[in-house]
Amino acid sequence: MAPIALPHDAKAGPTKPEVRAVVRSKLALTDEDHFAEVGSCTGAVTIEAAQQAGRVTALERKPGRLETTERNLAANEESIRADVELRNAEAPEGLPDDADALFLGGSRNFEAVLDHAVETEIDRVVMNVSRLETAGRALEAFRDRNVLEEVVQFQVSHGYELAGATSFDSDNPVYTLVGSATPEDGSENGGETAVADGGQVTDGTTAGGKRR
Repeated sequence: MAPIALPHDAKAGPTKPEVRAVVRSKLALTDEDHFAEVGSCTGAVTIEAAQQAGRVTALERKPGRLETTERNLAANEESIRADVELRNAEAPEGLPDDADALFLGGSRNFEAVLDHAVETEIDRVVMNVSRLETAGRALEAFRDRNVLEEVVQFQVSHGYELAGATSFDSDNPVYTLVGSATPEDGSENGGETAVADGGQVTDGTTAGGKRR
């Protein structure tokens, strides 16, 4: 996948490259997918999704940030393969009803967005959270809707030179919640509660969130 350029700043991002790499792996987009995003901001995730998916619908409630998304998309137009629609809208009202994958980059209205995911049976749902308290609420929201498959907590450190040697600065930890609202085997919805510490589960998933 081609590297992306982000020449325009939204003063609230972008999602760091290492975090985006994890998000990409969990979304597993193909050219047949319709990807929806809540909170496009700088457009970093929007652009990378548009390099993989067939359709992209990105929501941003702040007009200034949506303009930044649009300008950064234009800076990467040669690598874009998807049909992209940007919407100045509040989630969940502005979300499409036929999305295959959904990414929540922020926590605003996330319970209502998850309800929409369940109602429209979105296959892959990924949410990033940086605050511990919000991560706890989000975890319960995923579980309450029976869509949780996996929780990943990770932290990235970047090296820098210090007195002729290499030291590291650590970024804030990120919690990534992964789930599915697609029905499977006649169940009410497709997600199953999983654990993130390597423990055993007995409801049809492995600890890594993969279905048996």
